[in-house]
Amino acid sequence: MSALPASMAAQAEKHWSLFAERAAGVLPQLSAGRVTQLKQLFACSDFAADSLCRQPELALTLSDERDLFNADRSGRYQPELTAMLNDVHDEAVMMRLLRQYRRRELLLIAWREMLLGAEVEESFVHISALANALIVESYRWLYRRQCAELGTPTDAEGNAVPMLILGMGKLGGGELNFSSDIDLIFTFPHNGVTKGGRRELANQQFFIRLGQKLVNALNQTTIDGQVYRVDMRLRPFGESGPLAVSFTAMEDYYQHHGRTWERYAMVKARILNDEGEYTAELRAMLKPFVYRRYIDFGVIDSLRQMKAMIAAEVRRKGLKDNIKLGAGGIREVEFIAQVFQLIRGGREPALQVRHLPEALQAASDAGAITPEVAGELHASYRFLRKVENYLQAFADQQTQTLPQDELDQTRLAWLTGHDSWSDFLTTLHSAMDRVHRQFELLIGDSTEAEDEDVAQIWSDIWQTDWEDESELAGLLAEQGMVDDKAARLAHALNTFKEECPRRAMGPQGRQALEKLMPVLLERVSQSDTPGTLFARLQKLLLQIATRTAYLQLLVENAGALTQLIRLCEASSLVAEQLARFPILLDELLVPQVLYNPIPPETYKDELRQFLLRVPEEDVEQQMEALRQFKQVQLLRIAAADVAGALPLMKVSDHLTWLAEAIVEEVVNQAWHQISARHGVPTQLADTGDKGFGVVAYGKLGGIELAYSSDLDLVFVHQSGLTGQTNGDKPLDSRQFYLRLAQRIIHLFSTRTASGVLYELDMRLRPSGNAGLMVTPLDGYGQYLEKDAWTWEHQALVRSRMIVGEPALFEEFARIRTHILTRPRDAGELALEVVTMREKMREHLNRAKAGEIHLKQSAGGLVDIEFLTQFLVLAHSSEHEELTRWSDNMRILEMTVETGLLDEQESLQLRRAYCAIRDRGHRLSLSDLPGLVPDTELTQERQWVLASWRKWLKAGGIGTGE
Repeated sequence: MSALPASMAAQAEKHWSLFAERAAGVLPQLSAGRVTQLKQLFACSDFAADSLCRQPELALTLSDERDLFNADRSGRYQPELTAMLNDVHDEAVMMRLLRQYRRRELLLIAWREMLLGAEVEESFVHISALANALIVESYRWLYRRQCAELGTPTDAEGNAVPMLILGMGKLGGGELNFSSDIDLIFTFPHNGVTKGGRRELANQQFFIRLGQKLVNALNQTTIDGQVYRVDMRLRPFGESGPLAVSFTAMEDYYQHHGRTWERYAMVKARILNDEGEYTAELRAMLKPFVYRRYIDFGVIDSLRQMKAMIAAEVRRKGLKDNIKLGAGGIREVEFIAQVFQLIRGGREPALQVRHLPEALQAASDAGAITPEVAGELHASYRFLRKVENYLQAFADQQTQTLPQDELDQTRLAWLTGHDSWSDFLTTLHSAMDRVHRQFELLIGDSTEAEDEDVAQIWSDIWQTDWEDESELAGLLAEQGMVDDKAARLAHALNTFKEECPRRAMGPQGRQALEKLMPVLLERVSQSDTPGTLFARLQKLLLQIATRTAYLQLLVENAGALTQLIRLCEASSLVAEQLARFPILLDELLVPQVLYNPIPPETYKDELRQFLLRVPEEDVEQQMEALRQFKQVQLLRIAAADVAGALPLMKVSDHLTWLAEAIVEEVVNQAWHQISARHGVPTQLADTGDKGFGVVAYGKLGGIELAYSSDLDLVFVHQSGLTGQTNGDKPLDSRQFYLRLAQRIIHLFSTRTASGVLYELDMRLRPSGNAGLMVTPLDGYGQYLEKDAWTWEHQALVRSRMIVGEPALFEEFARIRTHILTRPRDAGELALEVVTMREKMREHLNRAKAGEIHLKQSAGGLVDIEFLTQFLVLAHSSEHEELTRWSDNMRILEMTVETGLLDEQESLQLRRAYCAIRDRGHRLSLSDLPGLVPDTELTQERQWVLASWRKWLKAGGIGTGE
């Protein structure tokens, strides 16, 4: 190799000084050749220097013949680890040995690849085999230990049942990076119970506990470091799913819930521990999910959307020089190979391989790509992966971003055989350009830029400084605009032109704006309200003026610009949302997705997929990702709403299920964070349950959520929990749930770059703001029974549990039904309801003369809600079925089934409710208050007032007289 550059030589001497202090007893025994090698290694890798400072004896014990000049060491990993762990009976000792063994072998891998000419394929094989051995031997040691403690899990015949470990991603494909995290899935063949322990334990509980111990053994950072960062989020149902599932449950999940991205992930799945017939059974079970019998061209669009999402993420995070996620990066080569595998793999078994180079060769053999293209892609992939390995070996950090500091740039150039950083970048960009060209040919972007033929007049209008606004208005009028609209647009445009120079725009941003504005102005001029439209767009443009990537997105994607104008013209609420969160502009690229919100029941799965791209341990990124997911979905719902693709009731359904998915995920994240520190209540330790529930009230409870609604929530926990948690820092169980609730509120309320997640209103909990943040479920029931006011019982009508275990759902439903079906004096109840309603109207009705407030005026929405609540409270003692639903529409339908209301009265109330809500909804989309002339909705309000008088003002209260 060439001589070390000066900066690397200086780094080597710095590390050598520290090593000499730590290895005083070793130095005299080192040969001159070994000293030279070590200094070169220290120049290349801080990780190597740190490892040898920690374990100086490795400088002597790594032999030339057995280690440094041996290209085939992977077969010895498992036998060596087995022998090492055989006589170990202490978990702390086991964890120390695992970490030291990993460090030794990774040091050797880095040494060979950096200095001794080992190819990147050798590193893949050894890094992956090392991970495999460490995971499997840890599992076997822990399995034996747990069987001795709890008994052995068995099937119906009494045979021992093992746990099978699926390695996903690069681990499964045998292409693990130097500092990769590992994605695992745990499964077991049969349900059953343990035998030989003090008491029987369900197999699933046994394997969940075993999985937790295995993750901890690998993931925990000790004084010796970490074995691997472990990510379990690819398992069925992600973080909300159990840590280990049976074969049957896994098969059912992939048949009914499996998504394209999970097929993509399963292509590389590999069973790490061979368990004979069970291994074959699991492979056979998963194969039909991954490889379809038919040719599946739908995969291309799915992968295109996945790539668009990744590109959007790169923009959001401001990632630059990323050799994995950027254009032409490692991910694009993976997509190219897996397109062919997922499309044709069911018909062509040769494509059913995990290793990417083998997949490229199989695609070439099948005629899907030419041998030249396959060779080009493979060569580029090898180079990118070698660069990635070097980047991670510098400091044992998981990174795919090119370094900004001179030392690491020099290292990378020297290790790859380049004389300078610029020479290296030329080679790198050439490799990535070749990949991206093939990716574009095969998959392409989700949209393509369209050529714009814009009249010259719009360029002139934009480029001219208009001192006389009336002159500009006259010119706009000549383009076909009526005078008042031309004047408004002229004023809005001049305001924007005055504000633009105050923004710190770079040359690329100014160039993009120069291209964009003539096109935008021509489009705006065709609007019925050009001044209003431009004023809405102006807020967004000023927000993104300093963010060149978003200006370029609008310049290069005419379709995205079309959608932007369409949405801003239809709704000021959407325009405001886009101005506040410009990252949402990425959603404009795929109109077929933008205007078609996902099915409401899939929000939980979509959220799980979205969060998989964020490191589990990075709480701030997780919080930001939750907010970004919400904003993206809100935009899609609003787009479908303003386009008329979703009626109001469906909009509320979408908004409600979206909020529920987010609430559940926040609870899961908060639980993970608090239990990691304090453990879980000891009474729940063997169950996997949280014993925690979330009750939704108000619009969320009534499935009538609006775009800007806050969430009315009450937190409860399982009754009868006593004692402490089982973690390193135990808490009293009640204190644990208080911490959990506080953490949930923190995750919702913290203001990040994307704002708060939702505003929470916790005032409906027992005793309101003076009450406990979390209430035992039996205490919640007692409060409602003995201390709650009538208005709290009214609120209970619109309540339902949205997060919790089945037992909590059942107990909450029992309490709710019991309270609502209590016999009540209809006359007294009517008086209380009317009194509360009149107080509300007095304080909240903002209507002036000639106006009505859609919610608070007589005959408005709140009258219908109060009337519905009265009917439930007054009559459910005789008609329990009235308590079944929490939303007004279905309660009113149920009043007909019970004979309480006739069909006509119920239908009139439902029509009035929908009409008034829809009118208010349209106003909210334009960011207008819920006030309309009192000449509107007169028939609907008369229907409501007639029913109000009949049930709440009549002499025969509640009888219909």
